[in-house]
Amino acid sequence: MIEDHDILNVDAPELSAAERFYLPQILDGMGTTIRHMGHSLFKRPMTVQYPEERRELRVENYRGVHRLNRDEQGRVACVACFMCATACPANCIHIEGAEAPWDDREKYPAKFDIDELRCIYCGMCEEACPVDAIELTPRYDLVGRTRAEMILDKEELLVIYDQTKGEKARKNPPITGYPRMAGAAALDPESETEGEQA
Repeated sequence: MIEDHDILNVDAPELSAAERFYLPQILDGMGTTIRHMGHSLFKRPMTVQYPEERRELRVENYRGVHRLNRDEQGRVACVACFMCATACPANCIHIEGAEAPWDDREKYPAKFDIDELRCIYCGMCEEACPVDAIELTPRYDLVGRTRAEMILDKEELLVIYDQTKGEKARKNPPITGYPRMAGAAALDPESETEGEQA
């Protein structure tokens, strides 16, 4: 049971005639409009005449259309580890791995598709890739007339790399030959058994 001393009565504030007609709020809104109009008349406009004019983008962290990077030999850098497809929250990456025809890796993507309409451009694929094979570019003008045109395959993603490698350089980590860590020997069970036998 609620006691009387626990009840707090709140009375509605007394409004003036101007407040009842919302005049202070209207004048406040009109002031904001006039202030913005003054900025647009006397300062540089914020709009650009696209596509003749384009905004300057921060290339390092802008997340636009994907690209599939090439290695030093011009081959696709992807090793078909499926890390990007696993990390993708939109489930828009489809990879089919195959045995690589090169000696420096086990697999390569026989098929690599990205649905650009389904993608949310979060950058998780780029973060998950251990060899930096997939990256988001500063391009934002991708268009298509059908949904099928917006599903980019491996060849189209490699073409985007060729077009944007001058705008955004690849980080280019080594694909194979990662140096063995000093602490890894202590964790390796085979090295322990070899030490005991010696």
